[in-house]
Amino acid sequence: MRRPSWLPDAFVLTLVALIALASVVPVRGEAARWAGGLTNAAIALLFFLHGAKLSFSAVLQGLAHWRLHDFVLAVTFIGFPLLGWAAQPLLTAVLGPELARGVLYFCVLPSTVQSAIALTSMARGNVSAAVCAAAVSSLLGVFLTPALVLVLLGSAVQGIDFGQALMRVMVQLLLPFAAGQLVRRWIAGWVGRHRGVLRHVDQSSIYLVIYTAFSQAVVDGLWRQLPLQRLLLLVLVCGVMLALALGLCHWATGRLGFALPDRITVLFGGSQKSLATGVPIAQVLFAGGTMGALLLPLMVYHQVQLMTCAALARRFQAHEGDRT
Repeated sequence: MRRPSWLPDAFVLTLVALIALASVVPVRGEAARWAGGLTNAAIALLFFLHGAKLSFSAVLQGLAHWRLHDFVLAVTFIGFPLLGWAAQPLLTAVLGPELARGVLYFCVLPSTVQSAIALTSMARGNVSAAVCAAAVSSLLGVFLTPALVLVLLGSAVQGIDFGQALMRVMVQLLLPFAAGQLVRRWIAGWVGRHRGVLRHVDQSSIYLVIYTAFSQAVVDGLWRQLPLQRLLLLVLVCGVMLALALGLCHWATGRLGFALPDRITVLFGGSQKSLATGVPIAQVLFAGGTMGALLLPLMVYHQVQLMTCAALARRFQAHEGDRT
């Protein structure tokens, strides 16, 4: 049977199932310590494989389309963080401090890679520019996202220490990524032929982080402190944030005279946020029950962006014959 178009994909359904499992059977005690160590190892392997996969020379060659890339990066690492930071007083009043910080956290993340490229292709946008923009955003996100988190969230998140967080980023993210770049010449072919391995490591690391993070959050009383009304408000907030990003990208690229294929690329590259990058970085930077609440807005935004942008891509595809 074909999956109904309104139903989330298997990845999102698995995340929901893991949250439900963590709510009923949370990992705790010695098992939680072992699960945390396994999660850290999976994240290091993930960034090593990403380093081996990403061709830095290809990224440099694609930078010729500088206006498009500059715009996507400005929206991703300047516009979104400023919006999330400016909205903190309102979001804190509506959602509470932990979920409000979670909204700010996903605002500092890089753009998605796979979904932004796939949606751009479906909508008949500039796919080559989308590939380059996603690669550059992902690469810079390894450096910029932890820095933005420490600047905007460091003093607000309980237990975070700038020096220790910086060291964890270096050891668990940057060093494996750099090692992957160093050995790329020898293993890039194998990684390219076995892309399923990277996908499985990618998803498995996210599954581990989600389960362990929400287990700790449940043990600390997350669901007792988070009524259904606040969850519905969080969905509404994520929808508004996405609408603002899409509206800004559409309006500004029109004013700047971008061609329609480039406007489509910016629309999907500038409005989306990467769950695959956000979850591992959160695991490195944050600890304890606060991480469950910090990741919840990202998971909600991830689903809202996929459903909304898929509908937009289908709309662009349907009106392809009307383009001039």
